[in-house]
Amino acid sequence: MSWLTNLIRISTIKSSSSSFTKSLPNFVLSSLFHCHHFSTPSPSPPQYAGLGPTKPGEKPRLVVLGSGWAGCRVMKGIDTKLYDVVCVSPRNHMVFTPLLASTCVGTLEFRSVAEPIARIQPAISTEPGCFFFLANSTALDTHNHLVHCETATDGSSSVDPWKFNIYYDKLVIALGADATTFGIHGVKEHATFLREVHHAQEIRRKLLLNLMLSDVPGISEEEKSRLLHCVVVGGGPTGVEFSGELSDFIMRDVRQRYAHVKDYIHVTLIEANEILSSFDDRLRHYATKQLTKSGVRLVRGIVKDVKPQKLILSDGSEVPYGLLVWSTGVGPSPLVKSLDLPKSPGGRIGVDQWLRVPSVPDVFAIGDCSGFLESTGKPVLPALAQVAERQGKYRISFRIH
Repeated sequence: MSWLTNLIRISTIKSSSSSFTKSLPNFVLSSLFHCHHFSTPSPSPPQYAGLGPTKPGEKPRLVVLGSGWAGCRVMKGIDTKLYDVVCVSPRNHMVFTPLLASTCVGTLEFRSVAEPIARIQPAISTEPGCFFFLANSTALDTHNHLVHCETATDGSSSVDPWKFNIYYDKLVIALGADATTFGIHGVKEHATFLREVHHAQEIRRKLLLNLMLSDVPGISEEEKSRLLHCVVVGGGPTGVEFSGELSDFIMRDVRQRYAHVKDYIHVTLIEANEILSSFDDRLRHYATKQLTKSGVRLVRGIVKDVKPQKLILSDGSEVPYGLLVWSTGVGPSPLVKSLDLPKSPGGRIGVDQWLRVPSVPDVFAIGDCSGFLESTGKPVLPALAQVAERQGKYRISFRIH
């Protein structure tokens, strides 16, 4: 590293030799600059204080919490000439959830079901008062029109999270819901959900890995059957759709590309009651007939415990699995539960017929995190993409008044 020693000597030459340094090649001067940069510790970057209250003459600030169907529909339709839009979400894209099951088996690619927020509302990338923050909402101060946030980080290898605040003039809560586990032991540790793109990627990875491992010499028949047993818990729309996609994948692709193990792979759908219980009887019977025809085994039972390689039903029977997908519905997130706001049946944020949160000015709740209060006389709508999208569109039609 003799050239590095020469550079250090050069950096100590007095200004009388500046003409010599000017004659050095550009890459040498660049190396000298970086050498000097890394030799002195750089100060830690200051934490972002947040967005203060809007000033007189500025556009009112609309803060949207969440980037799901409801929140993105609001951002897509809002008039940015009237409002500055700020979105806070740990996800910088929207997921087209009805097609998410198709990405698990390669029918669609992952990029086909994800749309960046900046495309849905370009103003967050171009307007000076519009922003997207990759962060989680941690608390609300409705008295001071304030949202407390914390940056979303990717594990211990990423930067440390820091907190900041955002003042709002209008607030739309579209935080969605979390997967329901009913407190069953081992679900979060051993099962895979199907709500995000990374969930679908994990399912595809496990499925292909098990197909490869099952073809390795020396694997017992019992272990081969376990590796290739795909179990889906929950007979709702997501569970039924994924089971159908998986059975199509087995019939069309596995039988051709993995002929050595084609007779071992099978799918089991476990449901406590009837599949698609909230749908019409004709749809339930049709779905049952089609799934059975495609080779899906339907089991009625309640999961009691989930272990690394098997799950135990309430009747004591054991079901070994190589891939376990959990799809038993959704419920309020911990943040929604912690908010000091009116609640509807089921623990969602209570709203009136105009999707406003009563007794709290300038706050609206839409999507899976909200439900009509009992005083409205309206039933709580199902947590579906169609409902969330229409609520976002309805709220925009009134211009967030």
